[in-house]
Formats: sequence, C-alpha cells, structure tokens
Amino acid sequence: MAKQTGRHEVPKRRRGLNRADIAILACGIMGFLSFTFGGPLLDQHGAPTPETNTAAYSAGTSSVFELPLPLAVSGVPATPAASAPAAVPVSAGPVLPEASAPQRIIYPKAAMDTAVHPLEPDSTAVESQTIVPPTTKDGYWLTPFGVPGDGSKNTTYVIGHSWEGQDAPFNHLSSAAAVGDEFDVVTATGTIRYRVDSVTTYLKAALKDSPIWDMVPSRLVLISCYTEDPWGKNVVVSASPA
Repeated sequence: MAKQTGRHEVPKRRRGLNRADIAILACGIMGFLSFTFGGPLLDQHGAPTPETNTAAYSAGTSSVFELPLPLAVSGVPATPAASAPAAVPVSAGPVLPEASAPQRIIYPKAAMDTAVHPLEPDSTAVESQTIVPPTTKDGYWLTPFGVPGDGSKNTTYVIGHSWEGQDAPFNHLSSAAAVGDEFDVVTATGTIRYRVDSVTTYLKAALKDSPIWDMVPSRLVLISCYTEDPWGKNVVVSASPA
C-alpha cells in the first residue's frame, strides 16, 4: 500500500551535483583537452620550462612570456625588415671642412682673437694628468685628442693662460663667455662656426675627473684659469658646430 504524504511533509527534491561530482567532471574535461591538443595547458600561464622559454626567445614573437627581442650585433632588433619600425629621419649637421689642426680662435663676444699652436703633453704631464701650456697669451691645442672638422672622432681641446694684471684673450672666458655665443675656429682646411653649449667652473683638483674628458666627436672645449680664483679653479667653455 502506498504511503500517504502527511499534511506537513514536504516531498524530497531531486539531488543536484555535489563538489565531488564537479571535481571529477572538471578533471575529465581537462584530461580530454590535454589529450586532444597535445600539451599541458597550465605551462602557458605558469613558470616556463627551458624548452618553451628557449623557443619563444629565439622566435622573438612570444606573447606568453613577454621576452625581449634578441638584438643583432648592430643593435637593431632581429626581426624581418617588413615588421621593423620606420626609421626616424636624422637632420644633417652643418657642412664642415675636412678635419685639420686649429690655427686661430675668433670669439667677438669674449674679446678673443688668438693664435693656436699644437701642444703634445710630455710624459710627466700624462702621468700627473696635469697640463701646463707655455707661458704666453696664445692658445694651445692638445694634439693627442680630437681634431676639429669633418671626420672628428673626439673632443678638441684648446687651453691657455689667464693673466693677472694684464689683458689676455683667455681672461674673458671667465667674465664674458655665455651659452648661445658663437665664435669661429680657423683650421688648416677652413673656418668652423661653433655655438657655446655650456660655461662651467671646476676646482682644479676635480678637473681631471670631470665629464669634459668624455670622448665626444666634433665638440670643442676651451680651458683656462678662472680669473676670480686663478689658483683654485678653471673655467671650461664647451661648444658644438653651429
């Protein structure tokens, strides 16, 4: 005889999937996908294995690991030319005469018009990193460094004395030289116009370790004693072809 349902008895509902059923079902789906696509799915989002890491790097196209593109010797990314970014046009600099020895500096705003002579530091100067030009009012070009003009591979340095109690061309670098000034350097092959980039004072003891000795092609640097402290400081004028 069928059991009658009481007035307050609620009929039992059909039981749904529990957590264990869901876990078993998920494992089955993952196994199916792994077998179908032939590789562990989690490796794409977890730590890369050596094999997949090497392949992605050499191809230069991995979006999974976000590896940098391998660089060629020239420093250009080793990607096909069609996908390389367009080159940025480089503005041509001023046309310069062939690199040759400087012979004269004409700097009107600093009341400077002086001859320039070649100077090769002796072994004592090289060892001490201290260069003292001859005791004249002219300028002296340091020959072991750069040569001004087309083909320059380093900075050109011209040094000269400032004089106490006398007017001298290099005195005016301390008081009149300013950023933006233009001056001419007469060389054996032509005249080059320069524009002043910076005017800086250095302690004499710190000059040899300053960035003015960095190798910068086509740059010209003028160095003298700073007239307000001739025994303790140097004035340095750095310029580039205008």
